[in-house]
Amino acid sequence: MNQSEISNIRLHNQQIAATNLKTAKELAGWMGAMQAQDFNQAKWAIGVRLPHFTEAQIESAFNNGEIIRTHLMRPTWHFVSADDIYWMLELTAKQIKSTTKSRNRDLGLTEIVLGKSKEILAKILAGNQAMTKEEISTRLNESGISTEEQRLYHILMEAEIDSVICSGAVQGKKQTYALLEERVPVKRTLTKDEALALLAKKYFTSHGPATLPDFVWWSGLPVADARHALEMNKPTLISETIDSEIYWFAEPVSIPASLPNSVYLLPAFDEYLISYKNRSAAITIDHHKKAVSNNGIFRPVIVVNGQISGLWKRTIKKDTVWIEPDHFRPHNKTEESLILKAAESIGNFLGLKAKIK
Repeated sequence: MNQSEISNIRLHNQQIAATNLKTAKELAGWMGAMQAQDFNQAKWAIGVRLPHFTEAQIESAFNNGEIIRTHLMRPTWHFVSADDIYWMLELTAKQIKSTTKSRNRDLGLTEIVLGKSKEILAKILAGNQAMTKEEISTRLNESGISTEEQRLYHILMEAEIDSVICSGAVQGKKQTYALLEERVPVKRTLTKDEALALLAKKYFTSHGPATLPDFVWWSGLPVADARHALEMNKPTLISETIDSEIYWFAEPVSIPASLPNSVYLLPAFDEYLISYKNRSAAITIDHHKKAVSNNGIFRPVIVVNGQISGLWKRTIKKDTVWIEPDHFRPHNKTEESLILKAAESIGNFLGLKAKIK
């Protein structure tokens, strides 16, 4: 297995090249979690993997609580299946709290303040009441909890990590928060070993071939826990060593042939790029600097034959979405035609015409 084969297998395992999955919830469950701090880009991350879905259908699944957007793992916002939300929060909360403790202290967010904040959130959101962060900020300040500086962000994140709140239905174009126990009333819990084993199984099945350092990066778990999770899955995984790195993936696996006619326009922060510590199978070092900013912003990318060959951005004007490519290299006529076809897929997803600038 070489680097090109790794990228092609990942396209299949991540459901980009082909999928048999039928719903957004199934996809989120298959992937384990999908980074989602940019809500609109994250919806397209689902759409590109479910090519017959529209943005409206995905937003409906979100509004119905089939998929949840909350802080998990590294931490940042992720889409996760409602079936997995509780055990994933329980597994990753301790590690997240260790990374936020110092900043909370600097902001004066003591355990007493955070505890009172969660009590207020539980009260004002009870009865399936969804609120925007601005509305929540007002209510917290009225109750004597300052939300100045970055305090609101950290108060809300701590409440998410503690399974108090999660994403609510979209109001217009605004995100809201709701009580997790009301959005997902059925609570699935696992032992720590069960959760570790399941998380690793999801990752190496959906993201493989991948290494242990890749899994550590993606999951945010301590190395010892991540290694134990992998060990529990080794009987059902196969491995190959490439350039002294051991890559793990589920079996049986059929290595796809090269994909000469494969073009995808992937969104910002897509799992195809962000979910690996070592991204060399899909992008060169020089191009990585263009696709990922110094402060960790992952830009929307053009993927040709499994390799990232450019960036793109969209602009919506009336009934048309304009796609503006920024190529790292010249593309031949076949590739240009396929880039146009990929742009049309975005148009279909949004219910708009699509044109290339």
